[in-house]
Amino acid sequence: MHFSAATATASLFTFFSLASAGAVPPYPGYKVIWSDEFTGEAGAPPSYSKWNYALNTDTNNELQAYTTSNQNVQLSGGSTLQFVPRKDATGKWSSGRLESQATFTPSANRTTLVEASIRFGDLATSQKKGLWPAFWMLGDAIHHGTSWPACGELDIMETVNGLLTGYGTAHCGGGALGEALGGPCNEPMGVPHTVLLPDYGWHTWSLSIDRTNAGGDWRAEKISWLLDGKVYGTLTGAEINDEGIWATLARSPLFIILNLAVGGDWPGQPDANTADGYGNMMEVEYVAVLEA
Repeated sequence: MHFSAATATASLFTFFSLASAGAVPPYPGYKVIWSDEFTGEAGAPPSYSKWNYALNTDTNNELQAYTTSNQNVQLSGGSTLQFVPRKDATGKWSSGRLESQATFTPSANRTTLVEASIRFGDLATSQKKGLWPAFWMLGDAIHHGTSWPACGELDIMETVNGLLTGYGTAHCGGGALGEALGGPCNEPMGVPHTVLLPDYGWHTWSLSIDRTNAGGDWRAEKISWLLDGKVYGTLTGAEINDEGIWATLARSPLFIILNLAVGGDWPGQPDANTADGYGNMMEVEYVAVLEA
């Protein structure tokens, strides 16, 4: 793993969920390259040395305005980070989005693991229409003139509308948005993997990028999506079948994003029952990048 400003698995099947333990779990054979356990006083902002607020986004026809307010993003005082959607008296929504300052480049002959422990507010599903929490990564090339999806995107966790289904998706290839249809990642849909969630409580979401294959053949490299240590989806270089496109997903710098969107093309718009506040928050216990 090349760590810039940055960068993460032993056997995948030896992972165990230690969610709500309050710290990055110690995985045998792994070294923590980067992490945040969100210690600090209640109401304080996340670390300015690790995170940037992303404010001026205009994607997916989302409704919310992202802000720097601790009404939307704050440390809880109990070693967690909270993303809280808010609706003002005029019906306008606000929320939070953070992007890691560091970028992470998976190293040859190693396995990179990117992981977070996350839970959601416990309001009823009927009060979550239009909400779209996510934990994901984008290729840093997007900061240097490369458009989406050519920059590469790895969605580690997404849910919509409070439904107990988690999504892990790869996006890749193509040129400018609007030209990027089909291709190895079947854009704009991407290559999705789904997993059922038992509840809104603490769960560990992980992405493994395995470059340990003998001989360094990119076709044998593998990305895996895990929930609570169990693999629920994989993607190999051979499936993408294009070395340059595969490199955007498994061999290039990526940065981490945490956000809670409101509305948008996928979940649709919130309705009259959609509630704001802590009952619909996304809460994060830690984020870590490890390497073995």
